[in-house]
Parts: sequence; C-alpha cells; structure tokens
Amino acid sequence: MVTIMSEQLRTTVRLKLEKDMIFKCDMGNMKVKECYIDDTNEEEFDTWGPNPSKLLASAVLGCMSASLVFCVGKKGLKFDDFESEAEYVAERNDKGFWRVKEINVKLKPTTNDESVIKRLKHCEKFFEDYCVITQSVRQGITVNAQLDY
Repeated sequence: MVTIMSEQLRTTVRLKLEKDMIFKCDMGNMKVKECYIDDTNEEEFDTWGPNPSKLLASAVLGCMSASLVFCVGKKGLKFDDFESEAEYVAERNDKGFWRVKEINVKLKPTTNDESVIKRLKHCEKFFEDYCVITQSVRQGITVNAQLDY
C-alpha cells in the first residue's frame, strides 16, 4: 500500500519466511513475479535471490542509473546504450559484525550524439540529488525495529 500525505510518502513491503533464511517478498500493490531474499550465505551455489547487502547495492545502483537516464531523457534524448555496476565493500566493525562500508558505482552511458553528451555534462552536476536511495543512505536512515509476538 502506498499513501501520500502532504510531503510524505509511506509504503509497506513484507517478507514471509520460506525456509532457512530465505524470504519471499510481497511488494504490496506492485505485482512482482518472483522476488526472494536469500541470506543463507551460499552465494557460490544456486540461490533463491540476492542477499540484503546486494539488494542495498542494487538499490543505490538502480536509483542512480534511473536518475541519470531520467535527467538526460527530460530533453527527449537517449543513450545508445547504458550499463552500470556497483561494488559494495563490507568490513567487520569493532564488535566483529559485518557492515557495508562503501558502495562504488560506475555508470557507463554510451553515445556519440553531441547533444546527449552536452546534456550528460549538465546532468552530471546534480543527478545524484534526485536519487532517493543514494541520498538517504548517505544521510543515514532512521530504522525503528519492533518485535511483535
């Protein structure tokens, strides 16, 4: 469910335990064919889905990619091709717990069109500001946890 109230947007997502540490996603009104989060740490084998750290990196990458494509597209322009990648770096903190410390993003637009290149240079100055996920992660997100049983 998505609720928009003045300057605030609220939406709810849910997870249901399938087995071990594998959860099926429920994205509310958004119909997604298959969405699983698999935190079994068996990445070298077939998994049901990405782990939460990869989802975080993918969310930052997807948001930044969409922001850049949107900015260029506002003038009716398109890239010939577009690829992007994110590398996340995790380290153990002083208590020994793994934490994502850094996400390195590479955006790779391809074009020979001078008008697209000009617009790209313009967008480069501020497209990250429109990325909800990136800016939220950079500023730190308040996470409230409640255990209902």
